[in-house]
Amino acid sequence: MRVGLIGVGNMGGRIGRRLHESGIEIRGFHRDAAKVERWSIEAASSLDELVAWADVVALCLPDSPAVESVLLGEAGVIAQLRPDQSVVDFTSALPASTRKLAALAAARGAGYVDAPVSGGARSAEIGSLTIMAGGTRDAIDSLRWLFAPIAGTVHHMGASGSGHTTKILNNFLSAISLAATSEAMVGARLAGLDPARFLDVVSTSSGRSYATETRFPAIVRGDYLEANGGISIDLMVKDMVSFLDVAAELDIPSYTGPGALAAFKTAVALGYGDSINNRVVDAIGDVAGGVRLADTATDASAASTSA
Repeated sequence: MRVGLIGVGNMGGRIGRRLHESGIEIRGFHRDAAKVERWSIEAASSLDELVAWADVVALCLPDSPAVESVLLGEAGVIAQLRPDQSVVDFTSALPASTRKLAALAAARGAGYVDAPVSGGARSAEIGSLTIMAGGTRDAIDSLRWLFAPIAGTVHHMGASGSGHTTKILNNFLSAISLAATSEAMVGARLAGLDPARFLDVVSTSSGRSYATETRFPAIVRGDYLEANGGISIDLMVKDMVSFLDVAAELDIPSYTGPGALAAFKTAVALGYGDSINNRVVDAIGDVAGGVRLADTATDASAASTSA
């Protein structure tokens, strides 16, 4: 089975390289072929060539408008699909758009699975991503060979769009914990606490989260984990807006969503939009007077820990 990959950024490139290293035939498309080849993936000369060659067309793009720009129209991917092909969308996209695209693919006899991923760039490199998939059971089962090299777990969440709904809800929780932990960490710094010691306390207390356990231990050392990739603050804003759209569609009251969105929008306004989303702590620190967590040893750090 041959995979044509559209979208070769931080996540798409790592997913593609992982597939290649597992022995799967894969080609990628980007207007700049060098951006494909840097991930050890063969570059297709055109989108038409890629679709004609592939059994599965995989997407790893920034958002639904980007997906629709590639798939729709007379020259789009869907217009070229054959009944024996499938589209797999790893993008964090809008469920309503996904359902529309899946219906159009089905009209041509082709499969369509939304399969957004979680776990970050490091998990993509070692093949331990979590996939939350939407589509028919048969369609998802037919793609197990594709998911196996990149994912530790694959969850079938329901009909088309269910995977993307799950991803939006997950990213909402991620954004909330990241923004809230940033505020708490800046507060700890301003109160004269040792940030590393504060994290030690939180890690065994009720305030612990993915942010406190995996992100901030590195951040307090001055490492924002940018070397391992991760979505930007701009994309986090997109995901938060997507959550609020879904919340409105489902008539869910959201009291915490607007606050977290405001934190990330503030970071964009301060020039951090292209930075990894962990930099939201610096934006909050800027507003608090220029607070940074790294290199902040206090007298407390040398104090005895005995009762």
